[in-house]
Amino acid sequence: MLPTKLNYEKPSLNGTIQVPGDKSISHRSIMFGAIASGKTTVEGFLLGADCLSTISCFRKLGVEIELDGNQVTINSKGIDGWTEPDAVLDTGNSGTTTRLMLGLLAGTSFHSVAAGDDSIAKRPMKRIVDPLRLMGADIRGRTGGQFTPLAIQGTRLAGINYTLPVASAQVKSAILLAALNADGKTVIEEPVATRDHTEIMLRHFGVDIKRNDNIIEMAGGQTLSARHVKVPGDISSAAFFIAAALVTERSEIRLENVGTNPTRTGILDVIAQMGADYEIQENETAGERSADLLIRSSRLKGIEIGGSLIPRLIDEIPIIALIATQCQGTTVIKDAEELRVKETDRITAVVDELSKMGADITATEDGMVINGPTPLSGADMKTYGDHRLGMMAAIASLAADGSVSIDDPDCIAVSYPGFFEHLNNLIV
Repeated sequence: MLPTKLNYEKPSLNGTIQVPGDKSISHRSIMFGAIASGKTTVEGFLLGADCLSTISCFRKLGVEIELDGNQVTINSKGIDGWTEPDAVLDTGNSGTTTRLMLGLLAGTSFHSVAAGDDSIAKRPMKRIVDPLRLMGADIRGRTGGQFTPLAIQGTRLAGINYTLPVASAQVKSAILLAALNADGKTVIEEPVATRDHTEIMLRHFGVDIKRNDNIIEMAGGQTLSARHVKVPGDISSAAFFIAAALVTERSEIRLENVGTNPTRTGILDVIAQMGADYEIQENETAGERSADLLIRSSRLKGIEIGGSLIPRLIDEIPIIALIATQCQGTTVIKDAEELRVKETDRITAVVDELSKMGADITATEDGMVINGPTPLSGADMKTYGDHRLGMMAAIASLAADGSVSIDDPDCIAVSYPGFFEHLNNLIV
């Protein structure tokens, strides 16, 4: 039973934890293992609800997947060996599963239907469906294919030249996954660089993919060879404990084996600009980078966050907003309108919930303005079923006078099943 009421009385934090495996990489490890022929093994897989939804979907496609703790074994005959599912592919609360699978399913030889929970049913799919249709995909759904459920009749695809209208790693990845099974070459131009886990894993599985500035090129028809995948800790999960150490007094914590892919480390750039006291101790790894992070209590200052930095920290903005409430001066977050189409409208939700605690925070069309430092008080916090808002509320309780109630702590299991256990282990 997870706690619904938290009253930590402004503790200090000390100790070492290893956050769960990276969610984005865990999703892709299953997908690429299912595409490749042979046995793929995964180490450090995230046992969160979203990633388990991905496993469930590929099992319905006839792929053999075995779980042993956070180790996964995938035995696949390759994408041509998949079979038509006899039930809807339930993607749960996972936007990554839903969107990336559309790219894979579009080029199969069979019919399938993808749908998720009520939150997924509200999230925009047109940005994925439109470029896939340009490749020849037959995808139909609510409002002309803008929302799930989506029915996909697999068909022969052709490569395209496509300029992303918005910076989105999910759109880019869906196109690249479709391009694997397409005739000809696919060229994608990004407005700014987005997280590149898909490109890194494509190379790891033997695919020839090229990048020149913000232009990515890949020929279709390439085959993938089974591999071993080592998943580093998720920096988006680590961000909550980074914040916890920064906003509590006399704290020092070590976060081991955190993924430090440069397309994901915007949170580290932000806290550096704010004046945080931290160290990065790089690990020797192949493929995805990782490091141990040492974080200490710090006196911080407000900054402006926007532009090309936003895609590198889009999932961390809720917890950055909390950090900003304890900074000296004003923090401005802009160019983050993508937050309005996440699991919930995270701009409105973050502003509403932190305001309940006494934060001086105002929503803008594409972000928020936070004045600090402000004392925080206990409040009844809503998660809106969003795991990142649930963890933000829990970390906010460390800096608050009085108790903080969280209406749905179970939603945190989407990305961090052991969150409260780790939090309690660090409290002195």
